[in-house]
Amino acid sequence: MTAAFRHLGFLYGSDAEWLEMAVPFALDGLARGEPVLVATTSANLELLREAMGDEADGVDYAESAYFGRRPPQRATAIHRYWSRRRGGVVRIIAEPVWTGRSRREVDAWQRMEAGFNVVLADTTVRLVCPYDTRIVDPAILDDACRTHPELVAGDAVRPSPQFMAPDEFARRHTAPGSVATVGDIFDFDGDLGAVRQYVLGKATPLLGTEDAVAMFGIAVGESLTYLLRQGITHVSVWVRPAGGRVVCTLHSEQPLAVHPFVGFRPPDRPQGDGDGLWLTNQICEWLDVTSDDTGCTVELAVPGHRAAEAFGV
Repeated sequence: MTAAFRHLGFLYGSDAEWLEMAVPFALDGLARGEPVLVATTSANLELLREAMGDEADGVDYAESAYFGRRPPQRATAIHRYWSRRRGGVVRIIAEPVWTGRSRREVDAWQRMEAGFNVVLADTTVRLVCPYDTRIVDPAILDDACRTHPELVAGDAVRPSPQFMAPDEFARRHTAPGSVATVGDIFDFDGDLGAVRQYVLGKATPLLGTEDAVAMFGIAVGESLTYLLRQGITHVSVWVRPAGGRVVCTLHSEQPLAVHPFVGFRPPDRPQGDGDGLWLTNQICEWLDVTSDDTGCTVELAVPGHRAAEAFGV
């Protein structure tokens, strides 16, 4: 195996198929002195520990739900695991959680899968992403073949004939921004203090705590700064509650050349296309940046105070 990033999809339909992939993958890594991390369901973790016996102690474990709860956090967690091991080859099995997600959340996780091919391209991670065909929607399984350059099939690895260029896939799975009702928007024309006052005034009764309001303000502020750095001079800002979330839309009639994975590169990495919204992406449940002939839109969302109180997010 060459010391370069590899991104493999794995579709399995039984516990036996899971173990046929996971056990050799982990044992081979340990034999080579490569760190191994397995992030999957608690049931799969138990199966793997039992199957590996004493060798299981050499593996790092995490439940999928806690290994990067949001897509950008998952990308950051993978990069951090690699960088903390001084950039050597590491092996990671990272199974996404698909059940119970909204269409927009599914799109965000699928964009993350495509984004791995770009934002982790300069690492030496060998990443396997399992998909349980017993519970995952067939449309998601089809897209797994489009986001992974290689697929695990039994004890072999083969190129995926359906693999799609990551930027093309991401653009097809990015939701358009919302349109504000006249009278609800704030027109930003250079006064950063005024737009901050508007955002915090709208967010305070919706978010409940000073910390939540402050983080929302940071996310919106970084988004506005990103647009300004791209030469956008006039922005309409709209903050409102929607589906248990607090959503902010920033829209300009000026089109923008949007990198499909903007916000996925951590700030400690070399700067380049795709950087500029990393902190916003870490704070928010989702972040969409789109542009067409009518202009560009940044839309972001955080949990409203009722969701935060109920689920501790």
